[in-house]
Amino acid sequence: MKHYKTLSELHHGNGWAMPEHPLFSVVGCQSGCPLGDREFTSDCYMIGLKKIKSGVILYGRTPYDHTNGSMIFVKPRQIIEMKNLQFEEKGFMLLIHEDYLNGHELHQSIEKYGYFDYEVNEALHLSPKEEFIMWELHDKIKTEYDNNPDEYSREIIISHLASILMYAQRYYKRQFINRAELTGKTTTRFNELLKTYFNNGALKENGLPSVNKLADEMFLSPRYLSDLLKQETGKTAMDLIHISLISAAKHLLHQEQGVAEIAYELGFENPSYFTRLFKKQTGITPVEFRKMSLNLN
Repeated sequence: MKHYKTLSELHHGNGWAMPEHPLFSVVGCQSGCPLGDREFTSDCYMIGLKKIKSGVILYGRTPYDHTNGSMIFVKPRQIIEMKNLQFEEKGFMLLIHEDYLNGHELHQSIEKYGYFDYEVNEALHLSPKEEFIMWELHDKIKTEYDNNPDEYSREIIISHLASILMYAQRYYKRQFINRAELTGKTTTRFNELLKTYFNNGALKENGLPSVNKLADEMFLSPRYLSDLLKQETGKTAMDLIHISLISAAKHLLHQEQGVAEIAYELGFENPSYFTRLFKKQTGITPVEFRKMSLNLN
């Protein structure tokens, strides 16, 4: 598989005109524009707005949902695979080499945008008004990109990139709400999977449930699942796993099993980790909880 370290290599390998800047470029594609099959990674962030007529884009080995006009967000060194792509309408891609952000606040703050880790059926679907705003920001960036650069160009371009990322965050929030209304509460399904995991004895056999495993069963990426749950409950997937574990632990602590035995039964390899988590969640140790429960009885 080809890895592109520079923006020039990425452009050359995909048959695009050479970039105007060594670390940042804007790539446009008109209606009906065909793209050959390819698979690659790069040192670039990729932000794209596309409507796909045919073919598929795979990110992280899983297909992006392109049934509507959508945006995709790809981080450096993620696998991109394109098969028989043809655009239905014009679109654009912004390619930002990670070095372009060096020394700027966005170099750190871009990490907070979890949608760079989304995968399955998780592209951002835009309403017409939302798409118009994204095109406006693209046009402002393109104006700076096409004109002779000066001392302000990079700062202006990055400010518009930051706006695109913030708007995307807002629109994903809207998409989370719409998704919950259409398909039901993600939290309910997540809690049902946890309950099944606990009741089937998987804790003792397989250890603590992982976000990755539960996300796979829900056909979601771990980051997308956590963000959906955060929208619905204010808590991440790991928070909810911990809450369920502590709830189960409280029930077992009313019985005569030792704390270490309970820890192993709940899938903890280390009883001390169980004790730390229990205290973090409840403010007291398992032993203190058991004594308090006995006194109440």
